[in-house]
Amino acid sequence: MLGIVQGLTEFLPVSSSAHLRIVGALMLDGQDVGATFTAITQIGTELAVLIYFRHTIAQVVRRWIATLPEVRAGGRWNNPLRLADADARMGWLIIVGSLPIVVLGVLFQDAIEGALRDLRFTVFTLAFFALLLWAADRWGRQLKTLKALDGRDGVAFGFAQAMALIPGVSRSGGTITAGLAMGYTREAAARYSFLLAVPAVLGSGLYQLAKAIGGHSDGGIVVSGGATLLATVAAFVVGFVVIIAFLKIVSSRGYLPFVIYRLVLAAVIGILLMNGVLSPTA
Repeated sequence: MLGIVQGLTEFLPVSSSAHLRIVGALMLDGQDVGATFTAITQIGTELAVLIYFRHTIAQVVRRWIATLPEVRAGGRWNNPLRLADADARMGWLIIVGSLPIVVLGVLFQDAIEGALRDLRFTVFTLAFFALLLWAADRWGRQLKTLKALDGRDGVAFGFAQAMALIPGVSRSGGTITAGLAMGYTREAAARYSFLLAVPAVLGSGLYQLAKAIGGHSDGGIVVSGGATLLATVAAFVVGFVVIIAFLKIVSSRGYLPFVIYRLVLAAVIGILLMNGVLSPTA
């Protein structure tokens, strides 16, 4: 069930970590499934991204490698973020855009795995970032394609993705909101959010997997290796289907349904907290 929840929500701007935190608490007598389980199951959804975007990723990698001599030409380093080749430039932008989430993830690891998983804070982030997404979708110019992506926008995307370290923000929601605010089309913002997430999510998942194998706990409930593997496989299968459906939906309908869903979910969690059905902390 948690694997299906992960697959359904990872690519939608509704926060998969918040959903795992909430559904896990309802299923596990209020206990937090933990950041480790969340990160490992995200490996499944990122494998779905690798397969769905395999041609795009392969092209980016090929062009990135091919233009390495151009970056180091004439005995000096040239700015790789100004390459004329859009695919090669995207490769460098994904690297640069991944740095904020790595640095902030290390600096604030204790808070991410502890205090920030408080459901009262999740209610706030779900509602607040829903309004930001609505504003960006409503007033964004939506003119730019990914070929227009430059260094400044790439760094902005990276910091927006880093906000997803907080449950309730949403990795795709943060990057898509930033993209729309910077004038990118809905589909371009969604596609780049998927590609930008690959190194960060796979890195986080493999790191947490190594920690779990080494016996380190993040304070969440202990989940067996077999159950975690099953959840990861379920997340992969469901996530692949969601990618296809999501790109079709946003290209024609926009993000308003997800804004409404986030606000309703925030209200429901708030009511459950006030009535003692959910505990704010594990």
